[in-house]
Amino acid sequence: MMEKILDFVQEFYLLVSEMAPYLLFGFLFAGLLKAFFPTDGIVNFMGKKNFRSVLNASLLGVPLPLCSCGVIPTAVSFYRSGASKGATTSFLISTPQTGVDSMLATYSLLGLPFAIIRPIVALITGLVGGTASHAFDNEQYSPADKDPDRGLIQAKPTFFQRIRIVIQYGFGELVEDIVKWLIIGLVAAALLSMLIPDSFFSRYIGNPWLEMLVVLAASVPLYICATGSIPLAAVLLMKGISPGAALVFLMAGPATNIATMMVISNTMGKKAFLIYLATIVGGALVFGTVVNELLPASWFSMSHMNHMGGHDHSMGGNWVNTLSTILLLGLMVLAIWNKWLKKMLMPNKTLKMEEAANPYYTTISVDGMTCNHCRATVENNINAMEGIEEVTVDLQSGQVKIGGTGINLEKVAARVKELGYQYKGTVG
Repeated sequence: MMEKILDFVQEFYLLVSEMAPYLLFGFLFAGLLKAFFPTDGIVNFMGKKNFRSVLNASLLGVPLPLCSCGVIPTAVSFYRSGASKGATTSFLISTPQTGVDSMLATYSLLGLPFAIIRPIVALITGLVGGTASHAFDNEQYSPADKDPDRGLIQAKPTFFQRIRIVIQYGFGELVEDIVKWLIIGLVAAALLSMLIPDSFFSRYIGNPWLEMLVVLAASVPLYICATGSIPLAAVLLMKGISPGAALVFLMAGPATNIATMMVISNTMGKKAFLIYLATIVGGALVFGTVVNELLPASWFSMSHMNHMGGHDHSMGGNWVNTLSTILLLGLMVLAIWNKWLKKMLMPNKTLKMEEAANPYYTTISVDGMTCNHCRATVENNINAMEGIEEVTVDLQSGQVKIGGTGINLEKVAARVKELGYQYKGTVG
């Protein structure tokens, strides 16, 4: 038993050490993207019903480190702010499949070909889905239905404030958002590496098409983030699965899940949902077949991994991997502390006694918020409504504290539902 535990710990550590330098660099780049390329005004480039708006949305979505739960409220906000349905669909398809952090992590475990193919596939499927939406779905959210108080004009941050955003977002909020799924992916990959015999898939399945269909059926309803899917795909490749089936998993796993599909259907309509799902499923099978049939198998060889122990792409030597692993594990522990343990061990009620009796404050309960993108979207969208002056979201409890002298709860409830969350009424 102890030997199995030690084997698991070793596999887990080797996976982390392979990804750590690239993930840290990805976190830094994501922070820079957040601080110096804000998305507040991007909707101006997504509002027309033409190919350019679809292209802009897909180009924006590919590098953004948004998972399929975080992309929904962002996309809905774009849509309600005037983005076309095609551009919104393009953003929904291209964004969760990859991100700047997962591109680098893909290179670390799967090699350069997969690292190049993933963003290309995300871009193309986003373009196809957005174009199909413009062609076949004429229902469009009317700008006349928008509230006149939609966006808040905020002062531009200074350079030092932007650096603070880089650190807080890249090495704080982003790590908190993906830590759960990253750990699940690493743990599952380590277990698979230990328990599944080598060449299992080629020996017992042996049909690339059947492998792709099996992986697709398992991937569509389940959720794992783009970064968390990478160690699983690496281990599946080492166990004999075809590169095309691995690509199907890397596409469909992060891009779809039951909750996301329900929100898209309810918010944008069943036709938009069918276009979204058909694009991802069809694109996964098409590009999986292209990888299996048209690209050299040697491009996707996992011999460089040597069971996670002999990677050749080191960024400066073993000491870099060791220090990066320590730093990444430290950030993961800090994220776990901030996201769960701190509030469990140091409970702090969202509503203070003096606020409960103050008519200026109203606290509501909202279900479905899972990450910092959800928190920011709810805060920004409610804060932009007339009569509301401040909004604070507590992710752990699902409570949203609203301050203002003219709060219209019916409008607040409608806005929450439009963003894809469940309004559960007032608290207290």
